[in-house]
Amino acid sequence: MAIGWSGVFPAVTTQLREDLSIDLGETQRVVDDLIVDGVTGIIALGTCGENNSLEFEEKKTVLAAIVEAVKGRVPVLTGVSEYDTRRSVRYAQAAESIGADGLMVLPPMVYVPQSHELIAHFKGIAESTSLPIMLYNNPPAYRTTIDSDVLRALVAVENIVCVKESAPDTRRFTDFRNEFGDRYVLFAGLDDVALEGLYLGAQGWVSGLTNAFPKESVELVAAFDRGDHAKALEIYRWFMPLLHLDAEHDLVQSIKLAEQVMGRGSERVLPPRLPLIGARRAEVIAMVEKAAATRPVIERALAA
Repeated sequence: MAIGWSGVFPAVTTQLREDLSIDLGETQRVVDDLIVDGVTGIIALGTCGENNSLEFEEKKTVLAAIVEAVKGRVPVLTGVSEYDTRRSVRYAQAAESIGADGLMVLPPMVYVPQSHELIAHFKGIAESTSLPIMLYNNPPAYRTTIDSDVLRALVAVENIVCVKESAPDTRRFTDFRNEFGDRYVLFAGLDDVALEGLYLGAQGWVSGLTNAFPKESVELVAAFDRGDHAKALEIYRWFMPLLHLDAEHDLVQSIKLAEQVMGRGSERVLPPRLPLIGARRAEVIAMVEKAAATRPVIERALAA
C-alpha cells in the first residue's frame, strides 16, 4: 500500500474548557494553526491527545472535529489505544467511517502481550479496516516491544505500512532498514532523538513539542531534507532542552503548558493528570520562555 507520509506530524492536544469538557472549537483552532505553520500531517488522539482519558463517543466526536478542521489539507491519523483487540477494532472501524486517513496503532493497554499475541492483535485490527496503519513502538511507556520478529510476521499484511519508532535505541532504525528495506516507512517518534532518526532513515517525525514550536520543527526537517545540516543541527541543539520533555512521565502536562506559554492552547488536562505545579511548573515555563527568547531565525529561510 503506497502512502505519502513524510515530514512533521504533531501529536495534537485535545483542548478543554474550564469545567474540563472538551472544547471542540479550540481543538480545531489548534489544529488549523499547526497546518498554517506548515506541518505535513496530524496525529489525532495520541498520547498528547489524552486518548485513554476519553470515552469512545468522545473520541469519535474529537476525531470528527479534527477531520472537519483539516479539510483534506494533510493526512489525519488517529491513535488506536485500547485495552483489547475488540475495542481496537471497534474504534478503527469508527475512525474509517469518520474519514481518518490512517491509524496509529498501539499495543494493548495494561496487559503486556507475548509476541504471538501482539502479532494477532495487530493483524486483527488490520483485517478490520482498509486504512493504512502506523505501528507505534514505545517500550519504555508501554512495556511492549515491536521487534524484528513481530515485523517479520506482519510483512504480508499490506495495510501495515509504517513504524513509529520511539525506543531510545536509535540502532533499531538501521536494523529495520537492513532487514526490511523499504517495506516499512519509518518515523521518528521520540522528540530528543528525532534528528538521529532522520539521519538513519526515518521519513518523518511524530512530534510532541511541535505543538508549541511548529515553525522550528518544520524547518528542522526541511533543512535536513535540503541538505542544510548545519541549520538542522542549530535548530536541534536549540530545541533539545524542550525535546527532552517528550521522554518524561509528565510529557502531556509539559507540552500543554508549553502551548499555553506560547499562546497556542491551554494547559488543562483530564484527571488523573493534573496541571504541573510548584518547581516543576516553574522549570518548564522557564525552559519555554528561554526557548522563545533564543529561537533561531527561520522566517527568512522559509520565505526564500
